Amino acid sequence: MMQMNVTISRFNPDTDSVPRMEPWQVNVEEGARVLNVLDAIHALDPTLAYRSSCRAGQCGSCAVKVNGEPVLACTEEAKEGMVIEPLDLPVIQDLMVDLISGISSIPRIHTCTCGTLPSQDEVAKMKPLRDCIECLSCVSVCPAMKVTDFLGPTSMRSQMRIALDPREPGNRIREAISQGLFTCTSCNRCWRVCPKDIETPGKAIEKLREIANREGLTLPRHQEVAELVRTTGRSVESGKHVFLDLVDEVIEPYGEVKREVGFFSGCMFNARLPERALDMIEVMRHAGIRVIIPKEQVCCGSPLIRTGQTSFLDEIKERNIKAFQDRGIKTVMTMCAGCGATLKHDYETPFEVKDVSEILTETGLPPLTKVPVTATYHDPCHLMNGQQITEQPREILKDAVERFVEMPAQCCGSGGGVRSGLPDEAAALGELRRTAINKTGADIVVTICPFCEYHIQEHSDRPVKNLMTVLVEALGKKPAEL
Repeated sequence: MMQMNVTISRFNPDTDSVPRMEPWQVNVEEGARVLNVLDAIHALDPTLAYRSSCRAGQCGSCAVKVNGEPVLACTEEAKEGMVIEPLDLPVIQDLMVDLISGISSIPRIHTCTCGTLPSQDEVAKMKPLRDCIECLSCVSVCPAMKVTDFLGPTSMRSQMRIALDPREPGNRIREAISQGLFTCTSCNRCWRVCPKDIETPGKAIEKLREIANREGLTLPRHQEVAELVRTTGRSVESGKHVFLDLVDEVIEPYGEVKREVGFFSGCMFNARLPERALDMIEVMRHAGIRVIIPKEQVCCGSPLIRTGQTSFLDEIKERNIKAFQDRGIKTVMTMCAGCGATLKHDYETPFEVKDVSEILTETGLPPLTKVPVTATYHDPCHLMNGQQITEQPREILKDAVERFVEMPAQCCGSGGGVRSGLPDEAAALGELRRTAINKTGADIVVTICPFCEYHIQEHSDRPVKNLMTVLVEALGKKPAEL
């Protein structure tokens, strides 16, 4: 037996106006699960309300938050000092939340005698979407559901599973659209908290959007973006300066060459924010990293994939892969979180792909002088959830500024085609970021994604800076201006 200190959230609707945090010390066996800790507390205080049933990770009823992350209490190992709270859903009492309304809204198949039994191939395609245990962890973290009437990620998962089932007599795509198909920001948070690892954005939502596209139901603004990619190779129109026109193909470091990378610029850094990419080049030169920049590269295709417009995606992939492969580049570095996630998950590349923060933490930072500011960091969704990179940017930022303060991670609203197609939703999520930023008291907001930087700056009273720009300042240099 061992002694464990934990804190749990308590709320009785008959006596409490707001939840209160309650410390507990209990004795549990080595390797105890969170549920074992709750059972031990319940033995001392039978009024503690929580759910459990199968105790084997199959029913989903015991889902709670531990240290801010949704988990299944029966499978998650208990840790000293952990904080246990209910999911971010309406609380009935203590750790019990309302599951009925969420589960009852999940679309179900409408079978009929006219349907046919699914083939083995069709069953195999449905299986990754059938593993859902309806714990509603995904619903509890969905940013779109905070500001819209989106039915939620598990409902979209169900709609895609139904779309693959030949027993379903009707076409459900218009129903999925009415339930908020295009409101998903592709933040991938639902995937990362899913205890069954269901990749709902990529395996369901994007596939439903492909069906919508084939039926001519893609949002008009998304169609315009796709046409821009098809005709220009870029998803945004160029500003006064274009990064690829400003630099040589090979950028040598100031001293010894410690490493060589190819740079995938992405559309925003190439056409709208070339100064940030120039700041990155300066950092690379000080860090001893040779940077090769193929000029034939084009949009990674992320805007097409996220909005379901994939008819000419293969051509784009082939062009980008060839640009780096022909130069014998072994490591491609990205600076845009969306590009990095796309190259890592939607491409099959003969080279490895790494974010700039990975490259710098692996190679080592040049000598820095801390910038005298208090900074907070915004996690780009495609970096945190798409690439599972959170610590490297923080390590770098802490070396570059005098004081660092944390801010809860939350989608800014610019991804998944939402900023272009549903600007009101994007703005509402941007305003939530404003509130979170103001609570930190930070002087500046730092991020590492051009879309996040662009969008958050519209919804923040504080300067929003790219991590590379902060590093240039910590090198004692003046950030690039054009």
